[in-house]
Amino acid sequence: MVNPDHSWFICSFPYQLAIKEGLFSRDDIADQMLDDDFNEIKWSMEMEAVFWGDSDGTFFSYETVAKNRKLQYPMLPDELSVKLGNSTHLRIPQKTPGEKRILSIDLALMASTKHNNDASALFINQMVPTRAGRYMNNIVYAETTEGGHTAEQAVRVRKLFDQYQCDYLVIDARGVGFGILDSLLTDLTDPETGEIYPALSCYNNPEIAARCTSKNAEKVIWAINASQKFNSECAVKLREGFRQGRIRLLETEYDADALLGEIKGYNQLPVSDKLKMKLPYINTTLLINELVSLQHEETSGNIKIKERSNMRKDRYSSLSYNYWVSTQIESTLKRKNRNSDVSDGSFLFRAPKLRA
Repeated sequence: MVNPDHSWFICSFPYQLAIKEGLFSRDDIADQMLDDDFNEIKWSMEMEAVFWGDSDGTFFSYETVAKNRKLQYPMLPDELSVKLGNSTHLRIPQKTPGEKRILSIDLALMASTKHNNDASALFINQMVPTRAGRYMNNIVYAETTEGGHTAEQAVRVRKLFDQYQCDYLVIDARGVGFGILDSLLTDLTDPETGEIYPALSCYNNPEIAARCTSKNAEKVIWAINASQKFNSECAVKLREGFRQGRIRLLETEYDADALLGEIKGYNQLPVSDKLKMKLPYINTTLLINELVSLQHEETSGNIKIKERSNMRKDRYSSLSYNYWVSTQIESTLKRKNRNSDVSDGSFLFRAPKLRA
């Protein structure tokens, strides 16, 4: 950076120069890169002198997405929050009036050693009504799974759906996703606890709903059969949601160290439990990394999003479908509210202005 009159400038040098000049050793650098909290984006900016953000073909800008990291605490599953006495900061709270919650998952069944793009990504979206009559989308939990079996993932999804008191479940109905979806249409038993989870039915696809084993099952599943036009709409809506500040993400894992450290009992937990509690923050960073690395091209008025070589887009897919469904729910609720205002026979008028 250079100021207008060129009286001073700022220049950043990569870590290789520090090694060459004897300020760092190769072992020092290797140790830093092997740290548990190593972050590729932060490393690129601070140690490689790389400006992380837009490049040719990207669709999401780093600045637009990262500015929305405003949530201090995640909502943790019961098995984690109980380790800190169900702290009010971390436990799953009861829903407030008008609040909706959406669980979305983009599924994969096999961890690949050849391609680094096989993972299941799950997000919990807490839709909170605002005074303006819109909804704020708080992404309060994120987890990923590699190499999970169909039955295991179906039970995990069903369990979290109940724990988070979700209203809707969004799932890709194509490919491996249909196996999980089909399992959710039946009663499921948790092999660890013996708890039975009732079948769920499909909200937006009558053919899939007909496969449900219970006629009285709640119709809460949004089955996604994406087309090129649909995927384009999801991408545009998600980018606009970030631009308008209508999506809020968790703060960084570095902020998490200080935030969680203030909670009584956290510092005494085993390292493995601390890491599990930090994973939603880490997955949020990986989501942003994924978003700003995605490429796009425009064809026939549609946006096609694609990952770079050896990169992933499972988190992007899960979140984009989640947010798309949230916009549909918001539109439906608005229409219902308008209709109820009219149907009650009441009309609103401005007070007349009287002249003397």
